[in-house]
Amino acid sequence: MNYITDNAPLTDGMHLLVDALKRNGVETIYGVVGIPVTDLARHAQEVGIRYIGFRHEQSAGNAAAVSGYLTQKPGICLTVSAPGFLNGLTALACATQNGFPMIQISGSSDRNIIDLQQGDYEGLDQMNIAKPFAKAAYRINRPEDIAVGVARAIRAAVSGRPGGVYLDITTAMLSTTMDAEAAAASLFTPIDPAPKQYPCSNAVKRALKLLASAKKPLIILGKGAAYAQAENQVRTLVEETGIPFLPMSMAKGLLPDDHPQCAASARSLVLGQGDVVMLIGARLNWLLTHGKGKKWNPAVQFIQLDIEPEEMDSNRPIAAPVVGDIVSSLEVMIAKMDNFNIQCPKEWRDAIDTVKQTNAVKMQAKLTTPTSPMNYFNALKAVSDVMQGYKDIYLVNEGANTLDDTRNVVNMYRPRLRLDTGTWGVMGIGMGYAIGAAVTSGKQVIAIEGDSAFGFSGMEVETICRYHLPVTIVVMNNGGIYRGNDPNLGGGADPSPTSLTPDARYDKMIEAFGGMAYHVTTPDELRTALTDALASRKPSLINCVIDPAVGTESGHIGNLNPKSSLSPTPPKEG
Repeated sequence: MNYITDNAPLTDGMHLLVDALKRNGVETIYGVVGIPVTDLARHAQEVGIRYIGFRHEQSAGNAAAVSGYLTQKPGICLTVSAPGFLNGLTALACATQNGFPMIQISGSSDRNIIDLQQGDYEGLDQMNIAKPFAKAAYRINRPEDIAVGVARAIRAAVSGRPGGVYLDITTAMLSTTMDAEAAAASLFTPIDPAPKQYPCSNAVKRALKLLASAKKPLIILGKGAAYAQAENQVRTLVEETGIPFLPMSMAKGLLPDDHPQCAASARSLVLGQGDVVMLIGARLNWLLTHGKGKKWNPAVQFIQLDIEPEEMDSNRPIAAPVVGDIVSSLEVMIAKMDNFNIQCPKEWRDAIDTVKQTNAVKMQAKLTTPTSPMNYFNALKAVSDVMQGYKDIYLVNEGANTLDDTRNVVNMYRPRLRLDTGTWGVMGIGMGYAIGAAVTSGKQVIAIEGDSAFGFSGMEVETICRYHLPVTIVVMNNGGIYRGNDPNLGGGADPSPTSLTPDARYDKMIEAFGGMAYHVTTPDELRTALTDALASRKPSLINCVIDPAVGTESGHIGNLNPKSSLSPTPPKEG
């Protein structure tokens, strides 16, 4: 939209920013509107950009982040100033840690008032606050700088290791006018913002030589390989060498979980005995106990493929670092592989298969043992049975025990369909990721949520219903954080710190907004409800009642949760 002043067509910063986003292929904006960005969202809709309005900025940011992960293009989150900016900042920081390209655009106060700390409405020095939590942070003060600001934000978000970028837009800039012809001429699209990065030839040879020497090799797949869309190259490497692979949580489905070389059910064996481990888009952070400790073969040597040079040697010495983008690195390695005669020894594969068979029997017993009320395993067995008919569905997963047990029980067969708490293990991603995946792909989403984790973003069920998204939520309801039967050690009337409302009816929430609601107490009821909900493709929520006594403190990472060295006071009588 242009304005005419003294016969000269004018535009303003608000319209020019929308034009810049559209010029750069932005199709969707996720956000919460208010001062000073409400009209920005309206104008985005006017030119055909879809706007998805949320109830909380953190969920909007999570939706933008997961959109970036799925598309390799930065997802856009729009927030108001100060509190809205801060609400989105958690999602921005999480995107940066996860390596997801995302841009948070926030309206902000005028610089002259902020810099003198004169107390503007929602006044905050947002750009400088964002810097420690983002890959980059920029401020646009003049409309003539919008094209450069947007281009720099895009390039920063997707180049190298992707991440979150903050883009600060001042109230004054949004309303400042400039010549419309000059504004249009300023727009451009950055060329090749995420260029391929090929590894050094010597690094590739070093890695292949080490891999060829291995007696018990292992490949660990991380979500970096999933983001890179490297499934074809990974399959070639794995199947031509016969090396077993262990997928990290969001790498599940990069190769199917039922692939004969998948060693997920023999994790302890392959980590404890593997002598050469190749990390492909995976980091030796807390999720892999930093490559140290009793879980690992003390003599293990690492090959690491990563686009970030500073990742090498971050926890353990890396014997063969290969720096480059994952696809290019794998393509070069595969091209040179025949010169090194890399084949996994049969004895190692047989040992893994033996453990897998033993553990499969143990898991089957857990899944099929009837209990009343349900526990995590027989409930998830019902979910897994239904999902066999939906192998292309997105699975969002969060919680403590809900996350751990779903990861172990529900197989994935396609890449980038499992979306979970990621690098930080942060709760609250559930509804944002579900909405982002549904909007980005147009496909169905099932979100398997712990009752506590669901509470972080549960109000977004209204957003799901408002946009008629094909999202089905399964709340594993045991009435508490970890479990619902912990006592108040002081014996008072207040519930335990880990207790939530007993017999909560989360299904009534979605019913209030017009969605489909289910309340189930047995595996058969769960199986029937989930089948019905998925067949409908309508917003749905299943309140799945499980035993309040089941659940392990902190799930599988209880070792990270310090306990008092003093004996707890027993609950008082009476």
